Amino acid sequence: MSDEVNSLIIKAKIAEQAERYDEMKEFMKSVVKIHKYQLSLEERNLLSVAFKNSVGFRRSSLRVINTIAKQQQKRNPEMNMDIINEYEKTVINELSEICHEIINLLDNEILSDDSKLNTEAKVFFWKMKADYFRYLAEFTSGEEHTKSSEASAKAYKEATELAEELPTTNPVRLGLALNYSVFYYEIANNQTEACQIAKNAFDNAISQLETVQDDTYRDSTLIMQLLRDNLTLWSSEQDSKVEKSSPESKKD
Repeated sequence: MSDEVNSLIIKAKIAEQAERYDEMKEFMKSVVKIHKYQLSLEERNLLSVAFKNSVGFRRSSLRVINTIAKQQQKRNPEMNMDIINEYEKTVINELSEICHEIINLLDNEILSDDSKLNTEAKVFFWKMKADYFRYLAEFTSGEEHTKSSEASAKAYKEATELAEELPTTNPVRLGLALNYSVFYYEIANNQTEACQIAKNAFDNAISQLETVQDDTYRDSTLIMQLLRDNLTLWSSEQDSKVEKSSPESKKD
């Protein structure tokens, strides 16, 4: 590792501990432009943490603003809505900028020739691209929402096909299945497909659990628990919808 990269990694780790994720992502962008296809496991994880948290804070902010807007609509829709809407646009613009920033970085510096990556790295970065298109789809509408949703689905599909070469208990493969199922549930509104993806990933992994290596056991089992939690939640929501819709169906 060169002195320049080592310095950037140290700065990124300090920024992470200080929760200064916008600065952390700038340090890691510089590392990507130097190492490109040769990012180490630590470097790619630092890149992921930087952008995930930079976007995560703003996604949380947007949810809070949306809640405030709904409360205001109930109280007095004519008061303060212009201010709330303007502030919401500010956060959305920041979110959009960061999502496109990482997508462009992946396209230009890493995925432009993914043949230079090993299989796990390919899956990791295609999943990452899909995730940020999914985030874009969360807060966009109309044509932009459609484009982001389609791009996310395409990247998830590419990652899923590549992941077939990985063990079913591999944390990257499991994390992909987790996020792909969330895409189907929250963006594509296809609860059946979401549950099927999550169930297949969980069942395939549980049958091979005894083969999991010690260094990945914790990560694998944690993601498996998240898959099972989602399945439980989604199944209960579907049951609830059926119960609520039955009386209405009888009215027809």
